[in-house]
Amino acid sequence: MSTVFDDRICELGEGPLWHPVRQQLYWFDILGKRLLTRSGDTTNEWHFDEHCSAAGWVDRDTLLIASETGLWRFSLETGARELITPLEADNPVTRSNDGRADPWGGFWIGSMGKNAEKYAGSISRFYKGELRTLFTSITVSNAICFASDRSCVYYTDTHSRRVMRQDLDAVDGWPVGASTVFLDLRKEELNPDGAVIDAGGNMWVAQWGASRVAVYSPNGTFLKAVEIKAKQASCPAFGGPDLTTLYVTSAAVGLDAGPNDGMTFVAQGVGTGLPEYQVIL
Repeated sequence: MSTVFDDRICELGEGPLWHPVRQQLYWFDILGKRLLTRSGDTTNEWHFDEHCSAAGWVDRDTLLIASETGLWRFSLETGARELITPLEADNPVTRSNDGRADPWGGFWIGSMGKNAEKYAGSISRFYKGELRTLFTSITVSNAICFASDRSCVYYTDTHSRRVMRQDLDAVDGWPVGASTVFLDLRKEELNPDGAVIDAGGNMWVAQWGASRVAVYSPNGTFLKAVEIKAKQASCPAFGGPDLTTLYVTSAAVGLDAGPNDGMTFVAQGVGTGLPEYQVIL
């Protein structure tokens, strides 16, 4: 069972990141064009002039932030941004969406149409100064996360209701071979959104519109679900000193919002996560 962690309403809460050095949660309101954080009773937020959606940690005071036009070095101390590389900057239709650092120090980022235009999005990886597009014709990119043994990346086009599995090269983390289906949720009519892998290799995936985060074993068997007191749970993240705290963002967009829709939630002791990988720039 979850409780409210932060009651600020996000139109589209996404990209929760537990910073392992600061021991603090950061997350985005994509449509509100802001980055939020909370430590105890102290809150802060930064406002942007474009959509921003996901981040990885570079060091104590620096994040890599994905926006609709680029990947940016962002200072948590000053709020200053420095462009690292453009991201679909010449395409006004798309914006960034789900993203996560990988075990090799790279950063994976998905894009989608600002109005969820069919097949307008893609998934790319930034690694050692190179941004390479890996998957195209994606409507709503989500669920980017990495197996605990580093063997593969998972991802989804939420529109397809299928989570894919892609093998990765052990040396540099680039895709090897073709993607295969890991979860097919079409019969259940469930919509996979953001996801994270726990210490046991299980996938925790938010299911948009179902008020829950569902847990699947490494072979795709359903294990359990954690109820979220908002209809549109969007992305989970593990945090806390021992990584046994589950944080979940949600979204109020498109709803005659209930009292908790768009808030960020917490569930204690439901699982044990892994530290977020560090981005190497």
